[in-house]
Amino acid sequence: MGTAQLTLSAGLQYRRVLLFAGSFIALCVIFCSNVLLGSVDISLSDLREILLRGATDSPDGFIIWKLRIPRALGSVLGGGFLAVSGLLLQVYFRNPIVGPYILGISSGATLMVAVVMLTTLHLGFIEVSPYLTTLAALLGAYVMMFVVLGIAVRIRSAVTLLVTGLMVGYVCHAATSLLLAFAEKERIKGFVLWEMGSFAGFRWSEVGVLLLLGGSLLFLIFLLAKPLNAFLLGEECASTMGVNIRFFRLLILFCSSSLAGIVTAFAGPVAFIGLAVPHMARLCFGTSDSRLLVPATMILGGVVTSLCDLLARLVFSPVELPLSAITAFFGAPLVVGLLFKKGATL
Repeated sequence: MGTAQLTLSAGLQYRRVLLFAGSFIALCVIFCSNVLLGSVDISLSDLREILLRGATDSPDGFIIWKLRIPRALGSVLGGGFLAVSGLLLQVYFRNPIVGPYILGISSGATLMVAVVMLTTLHLGFIEVSPYLTTLAALLGAYVMMFVVLGIAVRIRSAVTLLVTGLMVGYVCHAATSLLLAFAEKERIKGFVLWEMGSFAGFRWSEVGVLLLLGGSLLFLIFLLAKPLNAFLLGEECASTMGVNIRFFRLLILFCSSSLAGIVTAFAGPVAFIGLAVPHMARLCFGTSDSRLLVPATMILGGVVTSLCDLLARLVFSPVELPLSAITAFFGAPLVVGLLFKKGATL
């Protein structure tokens, strides 16, 4: 019996290694496809020459270095961070049908961007600067995060916090709708395009911010893997294992909200990635161990988001589809399938 168990364990570990390797290879293939393909196709030989020279003086060089590589990196990092954000919230609420925007973080970011883009509040700028939009989204996301953290300090029930987050999100959405009703048509168009979510126009500076802030948060989450596993067993069990429950709850919410807020600030609201991808990781790797799920979710989030971004650019090229529409087509059937499969336990 012991030998059989060891053989089964070794086979499971081998399967997981293959899955990690396959996911990483898929990520590399999709990344290269995002760089090569588009309304202007670039051959592998031209790409190699452009990368070796590092020049942006030619049209193809400008497209590769200034447009496609930052966008491809942004979709990989942004998708991974959104997926990990969703995983943290699903562990926190012990509920598979929650995502990073369930606490109103995205709604807060959207409201602040609406205030900047739909009103005359430009803070001295003649036009709405992309940097101003980013700062407004970050401000809105973090204001909502601190509101949620303040509520979490006083409320022990995760369900109550979940409902409160939903209600705050609805209030932000209502305020955004009022701003839309009184805004000028020219400003509404720009806001609607931002609200659809897109990694188009990603800059190297934004990639750097994602790497610095998101990477730091991801490292912290890796350190929390064992407490996350204990938290899955229930707060009382985690407490007996030495986990400071109140501090740990706040830390989970802070990391999840920060990851979602950073991505929303740069790319706008991107739907379903944080909700659907953690399920993919659990189903593929057959585990709830956060030590495996965190890196698996990060890689799969990058794969799915990059693939959706590629489809958004190519399906009706040169017309680009809204990214959130593509992710919704991917995520909604998966979530509905999970509801049918495990409806009795949700």
